[in-house]
Amino acid sequence: MLRLLAPATLCLALIAACGSPAPEASEAPLEEEIPFRKDGELTLIQEGQDIVTVDIEIADTDSSRARGLMQRSSLPDRSGMLFVFDQPSLQGFYMANTLMSLDFFFIGADSVIVNTVKYAPPLSLETIASTGPVLWVLEVPAGFIDTWGLVAGDRVRWSRTD
Repeated sequence: MLRLLAPATLCLALIAACGSPAPEASEAPLEEEIPFRKDGELTLIQEGQDIVTVDIEIADTDSSRARGLMQRSSLPDRSGMLFVFDQPSLQGFYMANTLMSLDFFFIGADSVIVNTVKYAPPLSLETIASTGPVLWVLEVPAGFIDTWGLVAGDRVRWSRTD
């Protein structure tokens, strides 16, 4: 999906944006679509019960977090991208060059979902943010949260498959 904005970068981007109009999300050239790569599995847990397990592609480098799910028009069923950060902090994303609507899970270091965002619109420059410090962010196709009835306070468990 997305391009990640760390809090300091977010502030600088907002200050810089004040002096000039925001770029159109469609201005960047589209590249060839990137295939999904299964790096692990993540299970969402509600009231102690496993609800659903998804295959995850892991974004744990600056480069992979910056690219996110950009230039992808779909994901396999029950799959998503897990963004992994070095330490808990506020996180903000935007949907520029992201071709599909997404749901977001912002997850704290204790594996508890801090907040969710549903149906983030594709190709938007609006910031999608955590409401508290998070260590992980999971992006899945829009409608996933509603389909499975997941809410803030639910938990996750994940592992790499490599």
